[in-house]
Amino acid sequence: MNDLGAAAATALNLVLTADPAVAQIVLLSLRVSFSALLIAALVGLPLGALLAVARFPGRGALLTVRNALRGLPPVGAGLLIYLLLSRSGPLGHLGLLFTPGAMIIAQAVLIAPILAALSRQVLEGLWEEYAEQLRSFGAGPVRAVPTLLWDGRFALLTVLLAGFGRASAEVGAVMIVGGNIEGFTRVMTTAIALETSAGNLPLALALGMVLMSIVLVVNALAQASRDFATRAGA
Repeated sequence: MNDLGAAAATALNLVLTADPAVAQIVLLSLRVSFSALLIAALVGLPLGALLAVARFPGRGALLTVRNALRGLPPVGAGLLIYLLLSRSGPLGHLGLLFTPGAMIIAQAVLIAPILAALSRQVLEGLWEEYAEQLRSFGAGPVRAVPTLLWDGRFALLTVLLAGFGRASAEVGAVMIVGGNIEGFTRVMTTAIALETSAGNLPLALALGMVLMSIVLVVNALAQASRDFATRAGA
């Protein structure tokens, strides 16, 4: 118990003093997750909007693929991306394997279907509510998308925060394609797993504290966004 208390005290000191090793891992984690979120949003939000307002041949198949990708195990996604980026893979010439770029791709692949599903729910409800009014102004489903995106911006912010939370908590896929290389591809989740198994509890606890703080902040922002959207719509 004394050892655990000492480890927790050391971990807190590492966080409060912005230890360079901790700071480097945290900053890389944030850079990877934010980059993945941006890429996933550029794909997932338009796809979610398309599925919400448009009816077209193949829509059912696209929904099936999206749902399948949404339930894709992280290690499975990591393995597929590894095969694509490996030296003998079709994208091996890009040299992305075991780099932060590969980790960004892995996280983006995992969260894009989530963003598409959640944004579809938000925009589908708005389309049902405003469809007649928008059509009266000559706006069909596709032309109505910018209006719906703007009207649902606070709800979509919650969607983006959920995607960021999912990305920042990812372990399996990023470890497979990133390699967990110290000073280069080591992020919070993979470092926590490695340092815990190596018995370096202070560093693992310090990173765990930061990760939990980020999760709490993200959830607080998501709740605040939902509350604001509710009040704005009242």
